[in-house]
Amino acid sequence: MADLVQSDPVELDRAIIRFAGDSGDGMQLTGDRFTSASAVFGNDLATLPEFPAEIRAPAGTLAGVSAFQVHISDHEITTPGDSPNVLVAMNPAALRSELHHLAPGGTLIVNTDAFEERHLTKAGYRTDPLTDGTLDSYTVYEVPMTSLTKDAVAPLGVKPRDAERSKNFFALGLISWMYTRPSEPTLKWIDEKFAKSPQVVAANRAAFMTGHAFGETAELFDHPYTVRPAERAKGTYTNITGNTALAWGLVAAGQLAKLPVFLGSYPITPASDILHELSRHKNFGIRTMQAEDEIAGIGAALGAAFGGHLAVTTTSGPGLALKSETMGLAVSLELPLLIVDIQRGGPSTGLPTKTEQADLLQALYGRHGESPIPIVAPYSPARCFDAAIEAARIALKYRTPVILLSDGYLANGSEPWRLPDVASLPDISVTYTTEPNHMNDSGEADFWPYLRDDETLARPWAVPGTPGLAHRIGGIEKQDGTGNISYDPANHEKMMHLRADKVAGIAKDIPLAQPLGDVDDAEILVVGWGSTWGAVDGGVNRCRARDKKVAYLQITHLNPFPANLGEILKRYPKVLVPELNLGQLSRILRAEFLVDAKSVTKVQGVPYTASELEAAIMTELEND
Repeated sequence: MADLVQSDPVELDRAIIRFAGDSGDGMQLTGDRFTSASAVFGNDLATLPEFPAEIRAPAGTLAGVSAFQVHISDHEITTPGDSPNVLVAMNPAALRSELHHLAPGGTLIVNTDAFEERHLTKAGYRTDPLTDGTLDSYTVYEVPMTSLTKDAVAPLGVKPRDAERSKNFFALGLISWMYTRPSEPTLKWIDEKFAKSPQVVAANRAAFMTGHAFGETAELFDHPYTVRPAERAKGTYTNITGNTALAWGLVAAGQLAKLPVFLGSYPITPASDILHELSRHKNFGIRTMQAEDEIAGIGAALGAAFGGHLAVTTTSGPGLALKSETMGLAVSLELPLLIVDIQRGGPSTGLPTKTEQADLLQALYGRHGESPIPIVAPYSPARCFDAAIEAARIALKYRTPVILLSDGYLANGSEPWRLPDVASLPDISVTYTTEPNHMNDSGEADFWPYLRDDETLARPWAVPGTPGLAHRIGGIEKQDGTGNISYDPANHEKMMHLRADKVAGIAKDIPLAQPLGDVDDAEILVVGWGSTWGAVDGGVNRCRARDKKVAYLQITHLNPFPANLGEILKRYPKVLVPELNLGQLSRILRAEFLVDAKSVTKVQGVPYTASELEAAIMTELEND
């Protein structure tokens, strides 16, 4: 057996690992560190963090289970995987909650120290699943992680209760050995993260190295595995989450626009990370304000837009509803403002830590009166960077609020991202109006705040305090051109059409839609938006591998749509629209283009898997 342990690693093209434990067991950190080590190693990867909504659910209960799934590969991947190859369960609740993800024959690593009667009872077990045959269809490795961790750190003088907190690093060390992950990045991170507490550094290091050594010497495992680095275009890469990418995109947008960035935000899951990240970048002229509520956050942001800033407010679905009146004011004032909505399960408080795509109709129509707003939706964590710049470009060029629709899956998921060449990023700079733009009847120059650009219909942007450019703002209807308050019916209708035409005209300024796959002879077109992209890509390619003719299309501009979208939709016999809602985009496509767009819906708080969409596509193809 010892010879087998020391044999060369078995090479895999991919692996899916799921860590699960109590919310206090550090599973998010464990998964994140394994992900980072895999990124350094050069794998392509995708992650799915899942955690409870409760700040601290009762320890050992199903409600308190936290999980992190990571898919590593030697080739390009787009999802965190359908089913894990390995499930690491730190306690009975984690096993009971997460076992259904593991396919029969999969590998299960359990922390046997946690399988005491009281923990089994909390998790709802009447008998011990390690001995009652429940796990007979899996390859089970029983590891006393807690006691081994305590033994490893005891010489360091760490109290037993504190020592137990390091058991996640034991698990990380074991899985790092199992998949031949480099140890140096993790050890360096421990040194830096816990530098203020040398004893914690020593304990976590000892736990990690003990777990690594256990895998190598315990004679439980036949051999380790390895997943080779993926081939990539040359460049500098970093592992990035969607929220971090979005925050960096906002920083970049400020630099590209040559404007200071202001964020007015009220903390809300899962958008708060953007506030946290932007607050670290004051050196780039970023100003952040943690407001007392959602309305104050957008109010401050709109004031900053009036003052000449690239203004942003971030929120999730419940906060978007609260911001609706001020969004309408921004439409009326025709000022550039970014409203970032990281969608989550609803309605009301709903599922705060789970993902959903159910805010599309709210983003389109959830305001008083006719108040059209452009909508941009990223489709992967890394693409959140590009979406932030695109949303800023549209807002600044057309003097309009713009909604950026991300979601919890994109926000918390991660993937490798190649740092862009700064020279390749677009110039989105704008020029404030500094001189009068109109000659009045007396032959004197004055300023008309609603004298529009002929091409974009955008009004001038005059910073308060500019000599001679004083003008009114407010929610009451303005007269076109002068900006004076107007109750004239004809003017009101004219302003309605002008604002709508301005947003509709953006269609000329965005890329045409480009279907992929069997573009010319597909039997079905699969249309996705937002975070469904990875599963759509995987499901479509699986169907094509079965000799089915399938095309797919990802829409990133949801208002206005690409100019050629209607023509593309009518080209195919069948149109299928998978969404994490009850069919919102499909309803819009049917109304807008009179096509029979059929829905595939899921509202479970978790993203689609590629296998689910493969099955949905095959079912639709088989239907007459």
